[in-house]
Amino acid sequence: MVTSDPELPIEALSLWWDDLPTDLAHADRPSPMADIACDVAIIGAGFTGLWTALWLLRHQPELKVCVFDSQVAGFGASGRNGGWLSALFPVAWERVAQQTNASTAVEFQRSLLRNVDDTLTTLREEGIDARATKGGTITLARTPRQVRKAHRHLAAMTHLGISEVGTWHTAAETHSMVRATSVFGSTVTPHCAAIDPARAVRGLAVAVERRGGIIHEHTSVTTIAPRRLRVSGAHGSHAVEARHIVIATEAFSTALAGRHRRLAPIYSLMLATEPLAPAVWDDIGLAQRQTLTDERGLIIYAQRTADDRLAFGGRGAPYHFGSAIRTRFDRHGSIHQSLHRAMVELLPGVAQATVTHTWGGPIGIARDWWPTIEHDEATGICFAGGYAGDGVGASHLAGRTLADIILRRDTPRRRLPWVAHRSRAWEIEPLRWLGINAVRLAVSATDAVDRRSRASELWNAGVGSSSTQQRGDHQQTPRS
Repeated sequence: MVTSDPELPIEALSLWWDDLPTDLAHADRPSPMADIACDVAIIGAGFTGLWTALWLLRHQPELKVCVFDSQVAGFGASGRNGGWLSALFPVAWERVAQQTNASTAVEFQRSLLRNVDDTLTTLREEGIDARATKGGTITLARTPRQVRKAHRHLAAMTHLGISEVGTWHTAAETHSMVRATSVFGSTVTPHCAAIDPARAVRGLAVAVERRGGIIHEHTSVTTIAPRRLRVSGAHGSHAVEARHIVIATEAFSTALAGRHRRLAPIYSLMLATEPLAPAVWDDIGLAQRQTLTDERGLIIYAQRTADDRLAFGGRGAPYHFGSAIRTRFDRHGSIHQSLHRAMVELLPGVAQATVTHTWGGPIGIARDWWPTIEHDEATGICFAGGYAGDGVGASHLAGRTLADIILRRDTPRRRLPWVAHRSRAWEIEPLRWLGINAVRLAVSATDAVDRRSRASELWNAGVGSSSTQQRGDHQQTPRS
């Protein structure tokens, strides 16, 4: 069961929740009042569960689909993330090719590339205003090592035959798009849209209900058995019989019996500024609402929101012993301060901006970082998740795939290599706690060394602490 502080208002979950229209923020979705029989029971009213429900009902409107959430639709990562509707996959495509074959890796990547536009199309068809702008992604290379990393990635993609994944841009070309500091160049891809994820997921819940789906909020699933659930809510405990059961609880899966070592809940934290003046945005760039990151190991991510804020997030929060998930972990003073320093160092134009929102939440990561879609024909139990932070886009493809599997539709999606993939379990505690936090600290230390090498490179190039470094105009590109 998800733990939550009862006095915490739902608006405090994220900037996106705080900005929701009243009709999306609040809905009457009561707990069951009696036992239920349905065709498909879905646990979790986030993107995965709701996309699955929507596609089931689009294909077969007569189905009875029931969705249960222990909190409210979009409570988890779906309503708190960075709003990147991308084609990202947490496993390197070279590794996907090694574990399958090159043609399979290429088809999988292209499926995710197509999925960006497919998701935007579905949102439009369902009348969901997610404030989406497909501006692409700029991935900055700000150190010599990051330049080499970017070129290795592009070379590997070209070798596989996926040249459309991104192109290299010089420092001057990058400067025309975003005025970040100390830039050697960037990789730019068009395959990403900035969205408001809470408007997307809450709108999706309305779309599911419009098509006949039933959503029960504040309803915990206490028991999962073959084709049967037990749920508990305001009106007591009730049995749910279903031909198919979909577990779509992502990081919160660790609270389910027998699944506490399937995914590790790792916290990702965010902050957002006040709306910035047009002159500030003229100085920063991102005129097309491009999403922004760089090649550092401890991931950062940013977007220009539809109301002209800068939303900025990143990893670095500690993993909590026993895969614990608590409301108090959503905010971490020192990590949020580190994020603010990183934001200002990258984009000095926001230094004077007031930070109006800080938040966070857990994402689910498999032991091998490989998301998965599962279906057990004997029990009727399905699962999808483990997106490692790339789920805004991937969840739509996963939901469509689950609908295909449940309805026995023979589509190419069912043959993608995350279907029936089984990751090894995470280690038992305290090994899990020690290992994950040790890697986190090691990556952070590597990034610190990398920053020092960047300073040395800039100094040797004769720019030192000059205005060109501060404005990001350095155009030397080290050999890759």
